[in-house]
Amino acid sequence: MDFALATRRGRVGTVVEVAGELDMSTTSRLRDGLLEVVASGARVVVVDLTAVRFMDSSGLGALVVAYKELRARDGWLGLAGVQPPVRKVLSVTSVDRVIESFDTVQDAEEACPATP
Repeated sequence: MDFALATRRGRVGTVVEVAGELDMSTTSRLRDGLLEVVASGARVVVVDLTAVRFMDSSGLGALVVAYKELRARDGWLGLAGVQPPVRKVLSVTSVDRVIESFDTVQDAEEACPATP
């Protein structure tokens, strides 16, 4: 199963680009990568899910853990490029009411609070 995670500096924070499927076999890599970004001092994180084809509840859990860690540090987490199968998981669990989703990374960066 292909999975890739890369981080880069965005316009207002850190962009975490994720590709592949988020399931029990790959979620730990996502969680660890996001927590490493937060531990390094990032306060604004955009997770680019454009290339994620599938996400189960374990992937959802990794995003929620990162969201809570950032909130505890007065930070902000946004999701970008959420594909229909992933959007459905976010919607069914009502996580989409807590973690904001945007069409593009640029949209997420523009919506980020100026001072999280």
